[in-house]
Amino acid sequence: MKAINSIALILVILGGLNWLSVGLFNYDVVSEVFGSTDEVGARIVYIVVGLAALFSLSLLPKQCSKE
Repeated sequence: MKAINSIALILVILGGLNWLSVGLFNYDVVSEVFGSTDEVGARIVYIVVGLAALFSLSLLPKQCSKE
């Protein structure tokens, strides 16, 4: 289970860095790689990162209870 937590964390970080580049430079790395945000590949990446974020929400109570 620890591997899936690490994968989810990496995906959320990469998604956050992509949004940082959009906010600062108006440059979307995912749409640049896949052609546009309407392409199937880009949509899959966005969905996987979103699912990783939802999964990461389930880790939050566990982390808060450790403190």
